Amino acid sequence: MNLETSIEYVKGIGPERAKLIKNVLGISTVDDLLNFYPIRYLDKSKVYKISQLQESGIEIQLKGKITSLQEIQTGKTKRLAAKFNDDTGTMDLVWFQYSKWLKDQLPINKEIFIFGKINVFNNQFSMPHPEIEIDEKKETDNRLKPIYSSSEKLTKRGLNQKFFQTVLRNICREIPNLIEENMSEYMIKHFKFLSRQHTFLNIHFPKDLEHVDKANYRLKFEESFFFQLGYALKKLHHKTQSHGNPFPIVGDHFNNFYENHLPFDLTGAQKRVLKEIRLDMKKPIQMNRLLQGDVGSGKTMVALLTMLIAMDNGFQSCMMAPTEILAQQHYSGIKDLLKETDINVRLLTGSTKKSERKIIHEELENGELSILVGTHAVLEDKVKFKNLGLAIIDEQHRFGVAQRAKLWAKNKIPPHILVMTATPIPRTLAMSFYSDLDVSVIDEMPVGRKPIITAHRREKDRLYVYNFCREEIEKGRQIYFVYPLIEESETLDYKNLMEGLDHVMNFFSSYNVTMLHGRMKPDEKDAAMNYFASGKAEIMVATTVIEVGVNVPNASVMVIESAERFGLSQLHQLRGRVGRGAEQSYCILMTSDKLSAESRTRIKTMTETNDGFKISEVDMQLRGPGDILGTQQSGVVDFKKLDLVNDSAIIKLTKLTVEKILEADPLLARPDNQIIKNYYVRHYKGKNKWSKIS
Repeated sequence: MNLETSIEYVKGIGPERAKLIKNVLGISTVDDLLNFYPIRYLDKSKVYKISQLQESGIEIQLKGKITSLQEIQTGKTKRLAAKFNDDTGTMDLVWFQYSKWLKDQLPINKEIFIFGKINVFNNQFSMPHPEIEIDEKKETDNRLKPIYSSSEKLTKRGLNQKFFQTVLRNICREIPNLIEENMSEYMIKHFKFLSRQHTFLNIHFPKDLEHVDKANYRLKFEESFFFQLGYALKKLHHKTQSHGNPFPIVGDHFNNFYENHLPFDLTGAQKRVLKEIRLDMKKPIQMNRLLQGDVGSGKTMVALLTMLIAMDNGFQSCMMAPTEILAQQHYSGIKDLLKETDINVRLLTGSTKKSERKIIHEELENGELSILVGTHAVLEDKVKFKNLGLAIIDEQHRFGVAQRAKLWAKNKIPPHILVMTATPIPRTLAMSFYSDLDVSVIDEMPVGRKPIITAHRREKDRLYVYNFCREEIEKGRQIYFVYPLIEESETLDYKNLMEGLDHVMNFFSSYNVTMLHGRMKPDEKDAAMNYFASGKAEIMVATTVIEVGVNVPNASVMVIESAERFGLSQLHQLRGRVGRGAEQSYCILMTSDKLSAESRTRIKTMTETNDGFKISEVDMQLRGPGDILGTQQSGVVDFKKLDLVNDSAIIKLTKLTVEKILEADPLLARPDNQIIKNYYVRHYKGKNKWSKIS
């Protein structure tokens, strides 16, 4: 037997059972079975008496006899009921689904142990589907019994807990021949790990709870360590093998803009990030950097200054955004900042006219066009650069790997890469899933920006909220009313939006109201946005279309209707549409009176903090890491033991450990690191490609 042996050859399984196990649990090899960890353990050292039973819902063990057995028919369903006695009382055992085999095998008037969850009905205790053991010589060496994830389909066919315990016990006897060490002696001593063989023995059949904890810790450490090692090796390879064009000059374009046209002083965080980018681009190695910054923290300014450095070194820049609205916003912002310079900037999207495209294509190829902002349209084969030196991608998780690779291929030597995101990523996720990127964080808001005041209001407060909005309009401000739009109930949501528009127009009849939603054509959306941005409309009623791509500094209030229907990150992104000017801004979360516990947590978090990173941590606890990363990456988070929410200390420790090892031995060539290298090559190489940017 080895780790690759099919489970059909394991004692007690066979072809039929192997097929069933594979279909239900996805387990096909001995290795899969060893990594099929218990979900919990039952302590069978304590035996209760029926007279001691006090509460339902707890799992306990009793010793006694089944004294009677009968089948009870209720309508079309049958159940099997038994009376169980000990010397202190009687209780019911019941099976709602059972086979003739089970009925025939139940021992009557024999001393047995039963184990299961206690129920109470009409002051009578019962135990549904108990585990049964005949009172022969009970094992005393393994009092913690493993309980494995199972299903009705398996238990119906006799593949119950006892079956898995027996199978795993047989495999565990082979552990000395199956399990090899994968950590250096130094690491085992330094971290006081159980040996790898003892780890697997104690995860399945532990000596005690202390050994369960030790085994769990080692397995979590391993998962994080080898995952981090993969990304660190990739990053190391990138820094030594990936050529890039060096940008040694900070020249006239950068200095002229910085000294004469910068509309505000950069924050300390912006200056720090710019320095990190500058140091990267000086080297003849392709930059591969992730720029995280909250909504309104000034990422676009950093991006522009980086593009000016590329210009000073004779290279073109490209900025790609996932939607036309967002690309338009970036273009307008950059164009406005550069209006007093002679720098050529153009926008390329699906809506760009043919005549305009022709000019863009020509200017890109002859080098007249220095900065191109666009959507997926930039990736078309017709779009050729003279010398693309810098590619900036906004919200990169919205682009596929193949799409991004198309952009890198537009220059013989790949351009420097700056990936930007306004979706703050929890620290544990950034450490785990972006460890092959250098990460920069803008964690400071521009000077003069006042924190947005967020309040929670209910339907009974609506008149008060409307009057507050009217006061803000009288001060010369503008208002957003945002309605949810969920695909599954689009028709109903559209109806709600229209009803909301009627309400708003009736109450604010003396003001101009405009509307924006996903069903509108692109030119209609642009017209509505321009009408609001120009100040001609005091109020905009919209769906989440405005989550990105709307920048109206004069808008000071956002009212989010049915706020309980929005996710935390979406609420935070929406809130970022106000507070973009110097005036005090407000976000009002309108909800129904009845809120779920999770909705209450989301609303409370929003009212307590404006910090996107804190919000992202709460969001990850509520939704899990897969959703934070984006749906196409949710399947990546397949750690069996490591919990990205609760195991941040282990992730941090393994990251530091990997860095320390590779700093001293980048090729893992030392004898004590060979064991790590060999294991990684065999088990992990090639498994974590998905987040590779270049």
